[in-house]
Amino acid sequence: MLTLLTQNLDLLMIAALCGGILLGYPVIFTLAGTGILFGLLGAGLGVFNMPLLAALAPRVFSIMTNDILLAIPLFVLMGVILERSRIAEDLLEEMGKLFGSLRGGLAVSVVVVGMLLAASTGIVGATVVTMALIAMPAMLRNGYGKRLTSGVIVSAGTLGQIIPPSTMLIILAEVMSSGYQQAQFDMGKFTVDTISVGDVFAAALLPGLCLVLIYVIFILALAFLKPSAAPALPREADVTSREAALRIVKVLVPPVVLIVAVLGSILGGIATPTEAASVGAVGALMLAAPRFFKGRSNWPFWAAAAAIVGMLVLTSMVDLRTGRANPTAVEQASIWLAGGLALIAFWGIFVAFWRAGRAGVLKPVLSSTMIVTSMIFAMMIGASVFSLVFRGLGGDVRVEEFLTEMPGGQTTALLFVMAIVFVMGFFLDFVEISVIVLPIVVPILLTMGMDPIWLAVLIAINLQTSFLTPPFGFSLFYLRGAAPKEVSTLDIYRGVIPFVMLQIIGMLVIFQMPGIATWLPGVLFD
Repeated sequence: MLTLLTQNLDLLMIAALCGGILLGYPVIFTLAGTGILFGLLGAGLGVFNMPLLAALAPRVFSIMTNDILLAIPLFVLMGVILERSRIAEDLLEEMGKLFGSLRGGLAVSVVVVGMLLAASTGIVGATVVTMALIAMPAMLRNGYGKRLTSGVIVSAGTLGQIIPPSTMLIILAEVMSSGYQQAQFDMGKFTVDTISVGDVFAAALLPGLCLVLIYVIFILALAFLKPSAAPALPREADVTSREAALRIVKVLVPPVVLIVAVLGSILGGIATPTEAASVGAVGALMLAAPRFFKGRSNWPFWAAAAAIVGMLVLTSMVDLRTGRANPTAVEQASIWLAGGLALIAFWGIFVAFWRAGRAGVLKPVLSSTMIVTSMIFAMMIGASVFSLVFRGLGGDVRVEEFLTEMPGGQTTALLFVMAIVFVMGFFLDFVEISVIVLPIVVPILLTMGMDPIWLAVLIAINLQTSFLTPPFGFSLFYLRGAAPKEVSTLDIYRGVIPFVMLQIIGMLVIFQMPGIATWLPGVLFD
């Protein structure tokens, strides 16, 4: 009996983790506590080497000092600021007017706005709640069914996990990079390649847009086959096409400019993800500040934007590095000019912070950012404790033997892992799955010869699905809290099932056509 126990401590460890989570204990403490308890138990039985835990301190230090992970709080800050600025409400209103005259047009407008918010905020909860409060009453009032309305809102709100910039993609890039390096070491390669956040962002962009296209095709096909399910809205008689176009441009341009500035700088190799995230946070604050005090002059923001553009132009034309020997007169004058433009930009940023503080927005924004960021980093630290003990008990060897010995080779192994991730998504959050499961299985799959970028996108779409799957999909809870009383929980669950099927179709498309995921990173970075 004792021999059986010592040989299967790793399996009992997984069972204890699942049991603790199902009993409702906080996942962070369940991860760390299970790791420590089984480490002590394994040491007592003589099957775990306690000095292995000495590696925990360097692991925690590397997490807290990782420059890439610094982008997480900055992107969260950007999303929270934009959510508080009510830009989403304006987008939904104008897009609804633009597409509403088509059958299914109101649902299509929700998907398009979800895509735009995904590329600018990336905060699933805020997007789902905002669209539930604004779009759901309008859709129900105009004859849309409760199930279709619920499914469209939760699926569109969840696009923020697959369309960059996304916190999930940053965490996934870090996990994939570590797994890819480990796989190369296991294969005897000591000059290793790495995967960057920019690679994963570029790889996820086209698949994310493909998923949007799949949603739109489904909605339009349903509206064509069953017009009563998604009726058209009457046109506005008193608004000219020119006025409508001006309103669309006014609402659409600011978030699109921010998206281009953030994503363009990353994909173009101009800035690192952390630098681009800081630009996004500052840009979001400057976009939102005029909404905090309407009627005030906005010239500091226009001046700051012009100064930033001027600095970029100067940088591309003149060498602005200071401390060089014998700079020319033109270079010296350009350095002084750039310094003046920097002061103007700082003044605009200061005014934006001041207005946000006076409006009572800055404190809750920073508080929300700190809470979300703390949760993510604490989860990663707890997972480090768990994975260290699990590997020390030989769990990674058992998993590797199981996957490599499965009939059907790498395809069967991949399908099995994807199925495990999909099922775990019914109960766990994407962060929990990313830091618990992926560090164990990713190196094994990559050792079998899979493309790391393609695998990252498949896993990303699968993890995104975890927000939609009953009974514990987070987007479903967000919608339940914001939906009117006449929309039942059963309506939400039944309405999301077709969109879960569409997610699976999206994964199959990427599985059959890897080029959708690998083409853009190859063009930009190879």
